[in-house]
Amino acid sequence: MTKKIAIAGGGIGGLTAACCLLKAGHDVELFEQAAELSEIGAGIQLSANAMHVLNDLGLGEAIAGCSVRPGAYVFRLHDTGEVIGQFPLAKEHEATNGAPYNQLHRADLHNLLVAKVKSLKSDVIRLNSRVTGFEESDDGVQLKLSDGSRASADILVGADGVKSAVRAQIAGASPASYTGDAAWRLIVPAERLPANLMGQVMSVWMGPGRHAVCYYLRGGQLLNFVGLVETDEVSEESWTAKFPWETLKADFDGWHADIQTVIDAADRDMCYRWSLFYRPPIAKWSTRRATMLGDAVHATLPYLAQGAAMAIEDGAILTRALGLTDDVPDALQLYERNRIERTSRIVSGSGANRTLFHMSDQAKLRQVFANRDEGKARNEWLYSYNPLAVELS
Repeated sequence: MTKKIAIAGGGIGGLTAACCLLKAGHDVELFEQAAELSEIGAGIQLSANAMHVLNDLGLGEAIAGCSVRPGAYVFRLHDTGEVIGQFPLAKEHEATNGAPYNQLHRADLHNLLVAKVKSLKSDVIRLNSRVTGFEESDDGVQLKLSDGSRASADILVGADGVKSAVRAQIAGASPASYTGDAAWRLIVPAERLPANLMGQVMSVWMGPGRHAVCYYLRGGQLLNFVGLVETDEVSEESWTAKFPWETLKADFDGWHADIQTVIDAADRDMCYRWSLFYRPPIAKWSTRRATMLGDAVHATLPYLAQGAAMAIEDGAILTRALGLTDDVPDALQLYERNRIERTSRIVSGSGANRTLFHMSDQAKLRQVFANRDEGKARNEWLYSYNPLAVELS
């Protein structure tokens, strides 16, 4: 049965959910607090588990046109560049998991999703509309908006990020705790770098108390750099907070020449850094008429490259759950029940990688990688998951 569904938040998770729900025949309205839809300049990784959904929405070809499909996942020591572990991606990833692995600019994916959702319903997005809370009954839900107005729906989906108002009402206030890590992000035009620096692979450089991730975007035109550092200096939780280039340079002092080359080629006034905060897992995602997805309910450290993928999966599973029963509370419980274990495992795995990547004992780090098959492990449970086909129970 067709439902009227309100989504709070116009990020990648909210837009993907809107596309999936509209495609399934539901009536959707998306409430976005910003005056315009936009995304920051940063990279995003989409493994097969996310690409199944985006392919089903008809976006696979467009994504391929603006992405890079990396040849491998490569783990290196921070100072010598020694490769201590790797596994193939590219054609092998697609052959094994049924969809490709893409690396692209967040803004490119965001723009594709905006265009797709508008093609399904031209007036789906309401800007300058921040959801601050809701009231529900057996018949529906009333959204409270920051301007004092209200809106009605059968279901509310909170896709409103780590500072979610929907989460606060469903699960209560959950103060964030600083993880001890801050994340640097910068994008460097490839024309400023030596030809094929590091190669078109997913490079993870590991060092004491910090690690760096480098990969290409837009067919190799841009290099995305993410540097995760342990620091006592706590700053705001904002993707648009700029920090001095000199601090970035000092944070990676003594690292390999390739890392120095990237940092030296960066725009000195375009270095972003924000503190990473932890929010405790919650067991209750839904009420009778409201639920959540993405960072609103399972924010994770970015150490498995699965934050956006989880939100994309959420939208597909929620849509399927609503198609299996006309009873809204039952559908929301079905959705929640089928997402908690997987998302919790990803959040836990990301935290474990933080410990691994920041080890100071290089001999021990080599031994850990010698004793594990990272590619096999991820293919068995992480990348092989298909939100469109997995059994729901």
